[in-house]
Amino acid sequence: MSQLPQHTPSHLAPNYNPLPVTIATAEGSWVTDTSGRRYFDALAGYSALNFGHRHPALIEAARRQMDRVTLTSRAFNQELLEPFAAACAALADMDMILPMNTGAEAVESALKAARRHAYTLRGIAPADGVIIVAEGNFHGRTTTIISFSSDPTAREGFGPYTPGFITVPYGDIDALTAAVRAAAGKLVAVLLEPIQGEAGVIVPPDEYLPGARRLTADAHALLILDEIQSGLGRVGYTFAAQRVGVVPDLMTLGKALGGGIVPVSVVAGRADVLGLFSPGSHGSTFGGNPLACAIGLAVIDLLRTGHYQARARELGQRVHARLDTFVAEGLLVGKRGVGLWAGLDIDPRRGTGRQFCEYLMDFGVLAKDTHGSTVRLAPPLSSTDDDIEFLLERLEAALHGFV
Repeated sequence: MSQLPQHTPSHLAPNYNPLPVTIATAEGSWVTDTSGRRYFDALAGYSALNFGHRHPALIEAARRQMDRVTLTSRAFNQELLEPFAAACAALADMDMILPMNTGAEAVESALKAARRHAYTLRGIAPADGVIIVAEGNFHGRTTTIISFSSDPTAREGFGPYTPGFITVPYGDIDALTAAVRAAAGKLVAVLLEPIQGEAGVIVPPDEYLPGARRLTADAHALLILDEIQSGLGRVGYTFAAQRVGVVPDLMTLGKALGGGIVPVSVVAGRADVLGLFSPGSHGSTFGGNPLACAIGLAVIDLLRTGHYQARARELGQRVHARLDTFVAEGLLVGKRGVGLWAGLDIDPRRGTGRQFCEYLMDFGVLAKDTHGSTVRLAPPLSSTDDDIEFLLERLEAALHGFV
């Protein structure tokens, strides 16, 4: 197993506990550590690398733009901002976008937009407005977002917490219905992940998102869907909500939108919501910068072909079929997922998810644990058939040997 070089003392704040590997180079679905050992990357940067490491079209777009201009700030216009906005809005079938950088910024921006809409157009008093969220959510780690997190590791020690949120069980339409009714006259929005990634790739019942859509429409509240991990091809559709025919009022996008090169995020949504921002009411020095727009446009070009969405479906069927056999054979106690995205439940009597990921490294595969004994798989959508067969063979061998 590749070991991290020793640094004494470290100058990094200890808010991460990475696997003991130091990556030096990467290409496609593969990374190479500082000792020269290659690994299949089954995490793909939490879906930020949907198109693999250093996709040639994305690298070329970045290089071309770096020879021109990379940053202007929003104090001035730049030639790619409107084309990027138009392309992104068209991809999302929305009226307009608000460009930001990180996923958490996009979620914070969506919350601000929803509140302004409720207070300006619907007459809800700012002191009364509430937003319904789901248990097990992961939308980022800013102060407001961790205020409605149910993860004690992300939340504890960072109070006082931002008020104005109601939490309900994820996937439970009856609980959501009761909460919407209880918030009558003061409901600003419902914020959900179409599939909960950090929680272990939790796929809700097919009727859940359509039910949430009906409830919010009837209450004249907004439905905000966080597609930062689930969107841009990961589940076999451009957006996970398309799997069940749902169109939200606001959608947050990020991760893969930056092609694994720069952080790029947006809020896409209705003009009567995002159009309520005024100059100075919100902003970002780097949001919508020329380099981000160039890469984002190249990402959208890749998605327009439908190739990566189709590959996610094809490879995902193969992966899930094999994972089902692992469950049937007792190698896993459970699995969930859609497209090329899966949560695997290791028998906790055999070890933790972290211990299994460390063991899996010896088989040439990098993956990441989440809560308890759950391991996430999110390989690049650009993976070849041989790549996926390598992953499945090595995963099976590791499961047989893990104690």
